[in-house]
Amino acid sequence: MNTQPTLTKDDGSTGTTGTPASSDGLKAGLKNRHLSMIAIGGVIGAGLFVGSGSGIAAAGPAILLSYALVGTMVVFVMRMLGEMAAARPSSGSFSAYADQALGRWAGFSIGWLYWFFWVVVLAVEATAGAVILESWIPAVPQWAWALIVMVVLTATNLASVASYGEFEFWFAGIKVVAIGAFVVIGLLAVFGVLPGSDNPGAGFAHLTDAGGFFPMGAGAILTGVLMVVFSFMGSEIVTLAAGESEDPQRAVTKATNSVIWRIGVFYLGSIFVVLTLLPWNDESIVEKGSYVAALDSIGIPHAGQVMNVIVLTAVLSCLNSGLYTASRMAFSLGQRGDAPKAFARTTARGVPRAAILGSVVFGFVAVFFNYKWPDTVFAFLLNSSGAVALFVWLVICVTQLRMRGIILRESPEKLVVRMWLFPYLTWATIGMIVFVLGYMIYDGGGAREQVVLSLLVAALVVAVALARERIGKSSAKL
Repeated sequence: MNTQPTLTKDDGSTGTTGTPASSDGLKAGLKNRHLSMIAIGGVIGAGLFVGSGSGIAAAGPAILLSYALVGTMVVFVMRMLGEMAAARPSSGSFSAYADQALGRWAGFSIGWLYWFFWVVVLAVEATAGAVILESWIPAVPQWAWALIVMVVLTATNLASVASYGEFEFWFAGIKVVAIGAFVVIGLLAVFGVLPGSDNPGAGFAHLTDAGGFFPMGAGAILTGVLMVVFSFMGSEIVTLAAGESEDPQRAVTKATNSVIWRIGVFYLGSIFVVLTLLPWNDESIVEKGSYVAALDSIGIPHAGQVMNVIVLTAVLSCLNSGLYTASRMAFSLGQRGDAPKAFARTTARGVPRAAILGSVVFGFVAVFFNYKWPDTVFAFLLNSSGAVALFVWLVICVTQLRMRGIILRESPEKLVVRMWLFPYLTWATIGMIVFVLGYMIYDGGGAREQVVLSLLVAALVVAVALARERIGKSSAKL
């Protein structure tokens, strides 16, 4: 295991505030309610609200199986990650575990790839939020809204981890209430018991009355998988945040155990409601978005505006969490000597200021690229980070195969969360992820470009990692 460098405060002090410090210099400023909501809201990204209509159009009702397959894969990955995080809470999460189990090159590579993914997401979400805000207040240009959103959330993250937790608590809370209300109201309409509903209450007939359950063929399930897999990214954030909580082991255990019902209710439940309220080939699902179309079908007034507020909340939540996640990964890389040492320094409040600013600067640059060269430079950034989610999940699986033995040897009492049917389900999950990556290459189009470009960037990062390791060994011999 690597020796961690000594951490210092930005102001040179060694004193503490009222909030207890974690072992790596961060403050345990996240309360259990923060962690609970981060865990619940982490699986509800803006992609669920915005992108689900395209998936329904591509696979029909069979998109439910696509969501179920990816959801099962995420449940297994989260179980593996939960096993490691409960035993060894760390702000670097899977990157730190890969470092310990597979070698410095693995922790370096997946850590920087994950950081790259989230700083590109910052630009995507800032632009998405700016589009909505500009539609409400057109006097302020889109670029100014993107700037305002980024500055406000940067300030929040710089203030303290408790500020991030509080913002995320309310952002995630709005998403959870919105999805929960949508599912309940939608089901009442489906069964024809919602007072004043304009929907005739077709029940489950829409699942088969427009070409059957597989209108595009069974193969469309895999096409649907490619379209929905990235909307699940973010589930792992709670394991990074746990390192700054009052009781990391309890927080991770609770989050891991609840991931099944969270995916079941928020993803499968809400998509099921859409598909039972409307025929899958209803044009409004793509034109308005699946949730707005469903709300319109039952006569909910101002459904579009209501959903815009919820989507904006999801965008701000994703931005807030993306900046937090990128900065904590940069902080962990700095701790291990894989990033500038300044990234490993914390303020008196336990905030890794340099790591936050370094991440947001790249985010601002990416926003600029999105406005200046959306179809060239930014498209390259987007595609070259597109498959990183699958790479991260794959590394988590391979790492867990090795980490189980390490934990059993060094601290078996900390193995409070265990992966089911180890190692068989771990290997099965690895097979599922590799199959999805292979099918993305076979399927062609944008999916193939994403995998190829992401593999090229990953190969470059791994090459840098191996070169650093070789140089370090050569220096040690001198």
